[in-house]
Amino acid sequence: MDISLILAKEILELFIIMFLGYIIVKVGVLKSEDSKSISAILVYLLTPCMIINSFMIEYDEKIKTGLIFAFIISILVHILFIILTSLLNKLFNFNVAEKVNIIYTNAGILVIPLISSILGKEYVIYSCAFIVVQLILLWTHCNSLLKGIKKIEIKKIILNVNIISIFIGMLIFIFRINLPSIITDTVDTLGSMMGPIGMLIAGMVMGEVSIINLFKKTRYYFICFLRLIIYPLITLFLLYITNASSYIIDGKNILMIVYLACVTPSCATVTSMIQLYNLDAKYSSSLYVLTTLLSIITIPIMIGIYNVLI
Repeated sequence: MDISLILAKEILELFIIMFLGYIIVKVGVLKSEDSKSISAILVYLLTPCMIINSFMIEYDEKIKTGLIFAFIISILVHILFIILTSLLNKLFNFNVAEKVNIIYTNAGILVIPLISSILGKEYVIYSCAFIVVQLILLWTHCNSLLKGIKKIEIKKIILNVNIISIFIGMLIFIFRINLPSIITDTVDTLGSMMGPIGMLIAGMVMGEVSIINLFKKTRYYFICFLRLIIYPLITLFLLYITNASSYIIDGKNILMIVYLACVTPSCATVTSMIQLYNLDAKYSSSLYVLTTLLSIITIPIMIGIYNVLI
């Protein structure tokens, strides 16, 4: 089956879960704000388990090389997004919510279950490269934008549970530590829940947003167009002209993992941070929801174009 069709099927399954989250809020079973408690489970339990589980594979020099390659590309992609946003800001005068929603993607929630389905669990480790780069930038660049300051909170970066999980995973991978099966099976089970729970939370957030009003505001479409189409296409063009997939063995698949992270909707964590700092969380939620809805169509198209060009 064509990879775009497999991707579309997996995305549709996740969005059905999102719709169910929307329904349980609309019928009054739960309130939209209840999603904060579930988000805590996602951030502090499921995501760390997913990260650690992705490193529980047999050590291989090929994997190490691929992981370094994925890190380099991920860093360059984020630099590209930040520069593009800075340049476009001079023309379109973005507010802070628009800037962070354009730059940061929902890779952590969407990419891992999708990669696991279309390429296999052995490829999930490469998605951690993009995720760790984004986590560091969320607590440096993004945090500074939201607070309106340039101070970098190193302590928060080091003590972030997801960063700690990456260090633990790397130790397990590098030193080839074999954990008891009861632990590995438990971590695997919890980690596999990340995608469904993430989409359930997205659906619950949608419960407090007027879906009809989302489709009425032209500015929303413009931000979505940048996040889901323009930025991914610019990234793809650069990958194409540099022939980046030829740099290492299995380069096309590893690049596709990073590229898939680039084409996902706006980052859910960004909206949580905006809410924490008492900024325009409603606007950010609207961008998150609309980019999430539109990505049902755009992600398979972007990956289809990738497969043609790369």
